[in-house]
Amino acid sequence: MSQSVAAKRYALALFNLAQEQGQTAIIQEELHELKNVFQTNKELEQLLGSPKLSVAKKKALLTDLFKGANVHILNTLSFLLDRKRINEIIAIVDEFNGFANDAAGVAEAKVYSTRALTAEESESISKAFAQKVGKQSLKIENIIEPSLLGGIRLQIGNSIYDSSVSAKLERLKRDLIGS
Repeated sequence: MSQSVAAKRYALALFNLAQEQGQTAIIQEELHELKNVFQTNKELEQLLGSPKLSVAKKKALLTDLFKGANVHILNTLSFLLDRKRINEIIAIVDEFNGFANDAAGVAEAKVYSTRALTAEESESISKAFAQKVGKQSLKIENIIEPSLLGGIRLQIGNSIYDSSVSAKLERLKRDLIGS
């Protein structure tokens, strides 16, 4: 999550508006795409932060780029341009996701495994670990990491659950050698 107080405030305002309108899931999905655009196109953020372009031209550019986007997202982008805070967009998306996930009883988790997890495996992991963190379910991002040798490593926020073969071998080595 972001450390920006402004990002948290903007995200909360957008989240409250999305809830009032019953559009939380739609806006969350569109914000995910928006974040991808800003993360993969660093030039866009630089262009929008440039003093050489007028705010009106920047707004026209964003309106053209995100034609089909939700009106609340377009208004938020416009507002951020007016306040010279467009660099906060990724932090705002992260904060919004936090609010939306909390409201839905969902936690985001990263599952590291040696191969892609099946839908059944993801569901099983979600059921087993969601209760441990006091949530209804987990939104799992599967990351392939062959160095685990087998098993999984799960990260939910700051908590890590490691049942990988490599971690077990490391613990065994420490127990046997004492180092």
